[in-house]
Amino acid sequence: MSLHKIIIPTPFAVGDVNSYLLKGDMLTLIDAGPKTPEAWVALKAGLKEVNVAPEDIEQVVLTHHHPDHAGWVDGFDRAKLYGHPYNDLWLRRDQAFFDYHDAFYVDRLKEEGVPEELLFWVKKMKRPLNLMGNRPLDGMINEGEVIPGHPEWHVMETLGHAQSHLSFWDPETREMIGGDHVIAKVSSNPLIEPPLDRSEGRPRSLLQYNAALGRMLKMPIDVIYSGHGEEVRNVNELITARLEKQHQRALKVLGMLKGQEKTVYQLTQELFPYAYEKELGLTLSETIGQIDYLLEDGLIAERMADNGVFYYIEA
Repeated sequence: MSLHKIIIPTPFAVGDVNSYLLKGDMLTLIDAGPKTPEAWVALKAGLKEVNVAPEDIEQVVLTHHHPDHAGWVDGFDRAKLYGHPYNDLWLRRDQAFFDYHDAFYVDRLKEEGVPEELLFWVKKMKRPLNLMGNRPLDGMINEGEVIPGHPEWHVMETLGHAQSHLSFWDPETREMIGGDHVIAKVSSNPLIEPPLDRSEGRPRSLLQYNAALGRMLKMPIDVIYSGHGEEVRNVNELITARLEKQHQRALKVLGMLKGQEKTVYQLTQELFPYAYEKELGLTLSETIGQIDYLLEDGLIAERMADNGVFYYIEA
């Protein structure tokens, strides 16, 4: 087996994160943990198990830009860094991007009906930047390409949890390196993130996520090496159950819109009465996903009020 798993601690609620060392024509590290001293110790220890030092790594490939995966890209000076083009926005972190980022979220929160006094959440939408690497990509990879030096590993764009999310698929061995797209114990949050192409408007993250899951249902996948926790082997069964559960959640939201117009914020308060104050970003993302799903199926109608706030009701 040319794949070696390295388990890395994170300071996040999700717990440990997995990196994978891939041996082939190139010595490649898939994902690099968060930028904490503990993570660096774990990464080096994991590499040492197979007699590899950080300076031996020839390339680092990212599944996506979130800080628990893209932290220690700075620790591999001799390695080239590859990933989806969207990673670059976060790895470069220039002021123009942050101005765009903040304006995007202010507009979203307003149209979702979030009260003025909670707009400070826009600052919290920035992930912990101190735990994220700070070097631009050396090369971009995407759908239809292969990992450089590993022609057997095909690149798949699997957006939804992140606008930068890639998975890697070996059709011969039926193995997938899946990042956070499919995790054994929990379903991934499709997160609302600013689009790479600013003319496109808000990405419909849950619909992207479901489409990528649907595509995987048609593939003969034996195992997914996940970004968190153990490998996923009952792939079809798990994805089918997740899609069904998500459908049921959407129907619950539909039930809340019978004969009464509501905003995304009002629905979020109802769906997550205990969590929304502490996790406003995550809970709004989840609610918007259900709204997008119901709109797509024509089950609800959308109305924009004079103040720019969107209201939803059963169609």
